[in-house]
Amino acid sequence: MRKTCIAIAALALCGGVAFSQGPMDAFKYSQNDLIGTARYLGMGGAFGALGGDISAMKTNPAGLAVYRSSEVVTTLSLSTISTETNWFSNKESNNRTRVNFDNIAYVGYFPTSNDAGIVGWNVGFAYNRLKNFRRNYSMSAGAAMSSSLGDYIASRATRVGKPYYDMDGSGSYDPYGNGTDNDWLSVLGFNGGLIEPTEDKDNAYYRAFGDTDNAGWFNYAIDDARLEVSESGAIDQYDISFGMNISDVLLLGATLAITDLTYDFNSRYDEFFEFNDNDFYLDNALSTDGTGYAFNIGAIVRPVDYLRLGVAYNSPTWYKMTDYFYGESASSLTYLNNNGQEVHQTKKDNTPNGGYYEYEYRSPDKWLFSAAAIIGQSALVSVDYELVNYKNMRMYDGAGYANIDTNNDIKTTFGMGNTLRVGAEVKVTPQFAVRAGAAWASSSVKSDLKDGVRNGYDKNKNLVEVVTVGTIPHFTLDKGTSNYTIGLGYRFTPNFYSDLACVLTTYKEDAYAFSNIAGGIDGDVLSQAASLKTKNTRVALTLGYKF
Repeated sequence: MRKTCIAIAALALCGGVAFSQGPMDAFKYSQNDLIGTARYLGMGGAFGALGGDISAMKTNPAGLAVYRSSEVVTTLSLSTISTETNWFSNKESNNRTRVNFDNIAYVGYFPTSNDAGIVGWNVGFAYNRLKNFRRNYSMSAGAAMSSSLGDYIASRATRVGKPYYDMDGSGSYDPYGNGTDNDWLSVLGFNGGLIEPTEDKDNAYYRAFGDTDNAGWFNYAIDDARLEVSESGAIDQYDISFGMNISDVLLLGATLAITDLTYDFNSRYDEFFEFNDNDFYLDNALSTDGTGYAFNIGAIVRPVDYLRLGVAYNSPTWYKMTDYFYGESASSLTYLNNNGQEVHQTKKDNTPNGGYYEYEYRSPDKWLFSAAAIIGQSALVSVDYELVNYKNMRMYDGAGYANIDTNNDIKTTFGMGNTLRVGAEVKVTPQFAVRAGAAWASSSVKSDLKDGVRNGYDKNKNLVEVVTVGTIPHFTLDKGTSNYTIGLGYRFTPNFYSDLACVLTTYKEDAYAFSNIAGGIDGDVLSQAASLKTKNTRVALTLGYKF
């Protein structure tokens, strides 16, 4: 069954820890959704210069100083999340619906009785959900794929260059042991029967699914490939905020934020080949827990009664993270042995139970610039521009040492992120208000990288590879997000009010079962993207009481 290696390029060794994180993981944990109170949502989240809403505490805490009374508020929402994929013109869709508890907060107002100088203090305690990871998506390729996941794993294994007798775990050498420089996906693929060593080189590998005939070796054609992914978890933030009103002209604020992150990922990838009983699967499970802290500072200036200008800085969140992971592979292969007899072979392997990796992560910092116009007593218009420096994301190991390779990849993969939010509110009566808004976030993935990955090669004809880590080869590339919102508000009494909002979010990505990679025995391995569109329709209800 071994295939002779004709030519293998000189490849660098893959170093580092078997399950450290990569640049796409850093980006995934930096994303926030448009989530907040129903008034905040109804106006597209454009509250940086307006304030007076607990959701503004997580962006511009100076908005806390707008309050002229104490308040308690909470929000519930109902979300329907649908995903649509298109891989080689094969379309699939998935849907999930759930109820979310989005926020609860208390704001205390303490006037000083001064007419100038410090005229009031505010303190706020809030829980806000920043991100929901929950979604399912699936994609099927049919018989259109030209490269197999087996080709990708074989190229990774060849790059590492470990001989097969250090991969099978038959001796005293543990291929999954701490301190080894094995690539775990290569080990899992080899022991699961997805790849085999060549006849003339014990440390070079090829896809196992093929056979020989009178013309020599041939790869089995791929009849179908299928990827199923399930994600869940959330990023929750607990805020302690302070606001100060200086002469009703300058409002200042600061927030200390404690953040909890949970993320669960499960995937199954299958490939089916021509002839009967030729297939394999790769299962992966990842569970991530993280706790971090950050601070936000901001200011709002009111030069005239009808205009407010805001600026805020949101620091990075410094996380301590732990990943718990598990991978499993299995194959079923039929081929002819040297005597011409048909042989059916099955193999199965898994990573050790209880595997985990501890590391540290620093999210990007943000700047927020805002303006709002107050039109009499009945209307207002607001706009926010948010600038996110994704190049400043950083990964560290558990001891705090920088992951140099990943951090260099972050710098070359990501640029600046831009988000524009606009919103308007009109009071039809003193008690009843209508609202509308929108928010657009551009992709921060550099266009050269996106185009290069999609086409296989960049404009200089260099193959573009996206580094994946551990035993999960799948990844997505962001293409931008849009939000469109409407809302209503009604004040039942001077103290009690209710708000309702509907948000339609569309998030576009390219999804890959595995990356392009150079240096395979049969040449470069090229992966084809599926378009992935995630739509979230959310209805939020907020209840508030002022006192």
